[in-house]
Amino acid sequence: MVRGGIRDTWRLKKWYKAVAPPLFGETLLGTTPADDPEKLIGRVLETTLFDITGDYSYVHVKLYFQVVRVEGDTAYTRFKGHELLRDYIRGLTRRKSSKVTGIFNVWTKDGYGLRVTAMAFTRQRCKTSQKRAIRKAMQEVIEQKARESTLDEFIQLMVFSDHEGSLAYLIDERARKIYPLRKVEIAKSKLLWVPGPEGPEKAVVISPVQLKAT
Repeated sequence: MVRGGIRDTWRLKKWYKAVAPPLFGETLLGTTPADDPEKLIGRVLETTLFDITGDYSYVHVKLYFQVVRVEGDTAYTRFKGHELLRDYIRGLTRRKSSKVTGIFNVWTKDGYGLRVTAMAFTRQRCKTSQKRAIRKAMQEVIEQKARESTLDEFIQLMVFSDHEGSLAYLIDERARKIYPLRKVEIAKSKLLWVPGPEGPEKAVVISPVQLKAT
């Protein structure tokens, strides 16, 4: 179809159902359009942990999923990363207290590489030496659990921070011996490398697009 001399390609597009990975129950994330299913590969979709679980306590956790294959009218995804809403992080910040941030590159036991950002919020302002010690505790916990976990196991340890045994829980348990803490969160993660037949391959990075609700 031609409108004003310009081909209306929108009518040629087909809507595909995007589903979360099995870890998240292959929940329907929404629908996304394409005129060729191959163009969906690598597309990054955004939702929240609340939308997947129905638990309002997770409304501040944003999740990113990347399309890795298309079968029929279904686009299958893998976890691409997560981050906490800025307003949520801002709400944790207090005057006369310290925020300790650590950013670490880690590898899971099944060969996935991620960049993980952890944050600890102290009850009072702490010394630089104490910040360094807290950051070291973060690194030790995150690197150890990554080595011991598959990607799916590690994702659960990151995003379900209120669960006993989560990364936030374990960091809090260790770091509070250094200085009293008010809160620990895994603020952000990003999948950087995926295992390939000839070794790790760099994960495709594409700007997130908002899903159209079904």
